[in-house]
Amino acid sequence: MTKIIVHGTFDAQLMPQYASAHASGADLHADIAKPVILPPGERAMIPTGVRIQIPEGFEAQVRPRSGLAARNGLTVLNTPGTIDCDYRGEIKIILINLGRESFSVEPGMRIAQLVFAPVVQAEFIQIEELEQSDRGHGGFGSTGI
Repeated sequence: MTKIIVHGTFDAQLMPQYASAHASGADLHADIAKPVILPPGERAMIPTGVRIQIPEGFEAQVRPRSGLAARNGLTVLNTPGTIDCDYRGEIKIILINLGRESFSVEPGMRIAQLVFAPVVQAEFIQIEELEQSDRGHGGFGSTGI
């Protein structure tokens, strides 16, 4: 298990936590004093109060909660949001309401998930031509439905 150092002045109940023994994502909570109303099509940056120290060689990914997306059309705008290991600021979640009704983000509500993943950095080498492949230049939808 990878250890993640957490810093924040939030209530202990707002500590990121896994909802089940085999969950991949730890829930992040809204660290807000009063509800934030999100009308359809609007977005807001919601603070979590959480700052983390990620070990070198890892990143954190912010992802939507499937229940909020399925029931209310609420999702994370820049999914997945990447948190680099050298970032030390507060984690804030950009929520967008893609539903048909206004949504109220309540204090302490679980609003996103935090998933940790290993990072591989590439060395970029410029060449004149790429090797041929079966797909070639085919873009979106080029391999069929």
